Amino acid sequence: MLTVAALYHFTRFDDPAALKPGLLKICETAGVRGSILLAREGINGTIAGPRDGIDSVLAHIRGLPGCGGLDWKESHATAMPFKRMKVRLKREIVTMGQPDVNPQAAVGHYVDPVDWNDLIGAPDIAVIDTRNDYEVALGTFAGAVNPGTRSFGEFPEWWAANKDRFAGKRIAMFCTGGIRCEKSTNYLLGQGVADVYHLKGGILKYLEDVPEVQSRWQGECYVFDGRVSVGHGLTEGSYTLCHACGRPVSAADRADNSFEEGVQCPACVGEYSESDRARFRERQRQITLSKSR
Repeated sequence: MLTVAALYHFTRFDDPAALKPGLLKICETAGVRGSILLAREGINGTIAGPRDGIDSVLAHIRGLPGCGGLDWKESHATAMPFKRMKVRLKREIVTMGQPDVNPQAAVGHYVDPVDWNDLIGAPDIAVIDTRNDYEVALGTFAGAVNPGTRSFGEFPEWWAANKDRFAGKRIAMFCTGGIRCEKSTNYLLGQGVADVYHLKGGILKYLEDVPEVQSRWQGECYVFDGRVSVGHGLTEGSYTLCHACGRPVSAADRADNSFEEGVQCPACVGEYSESDRARFRERQRQITLSKSR
C-alpha cells in the first residue's frame, strides 16, 4: 500500500528555481512520484510513495523558507498513481489570474469538517463549489451551486455575472483540498462580501473525518492522479480515465455502445477525426500487447 500526500502552503519564495533541484533529488531518492508546483507564492502538489519516502519529502518541504507550518492530507493507493516525478516552476501554485489576490493577507473563516453540515444547512447560507465542471460532475455537496467553470481562472468572471443572486447571503465555499478556497475567499472579501467561509482541508478532509451515515456529500471526489476519484473514507473510487480526452469515465460510460477503450468515451465521441482514432487504436493495441507480454 502506497501513501498519497496532497499538500499546499502559501509563503514567500524569493527564488523558487533555486529550490527545484533539491526537491526533485529528495523525491527521486525516496522513491516518490507525483507533481509539485513552485512559485513565488508557495508550493502545491500531490505525491505518492512508500511511507518512509513520503516522510522524507515532507520533512524536506517543512525545511523550506516559511514552510514549517505545512499541512497536508493523506490517503492510500494500491498501485502507484503517477508515472513520474515532476517539479515545475509556475507563476501561481493555483492559477486564478488575479494579481491582487493574496491569501496570506486574509481568507474566509475556516470551518472544520465536523461543523460543515450545520453551516451549510443554515437558511442564510449559499454554498458554492469552486471546482471545475468536470470535477463537480463526479460528486458535490447536496444543494451546492455549480459555477460551471472550465478552469479556476473563470471564477472571478462568473462571480461578477452572478453575485446579485447571493445578496444578503453568507457564502460558504469548498474545493478538493482547500487551496482554491484560499484564493476565492480572499477574492470575495476584496469584492466586499462580509461573511465568507470555507471547508478546512477541503472535500478530502471531510470524506476522511465525517462518517458516511452523517455525510451530505453525494457521489465521488475527483483527484488529480491515477486513482481518478475517491469516496468516503478516502477509499479508491469507481472511475477510470478516457485515454483519448482525459475525462473521468464511469461504469455507465464504459457500458455505453460508443465507448472504446483508449479511443473514445461518450463525452468525446465527436471530438476527434478518424485519423486521430486510428492513432489512438494503435496506441491502445501497443499497451494491450505490452501488458500481455
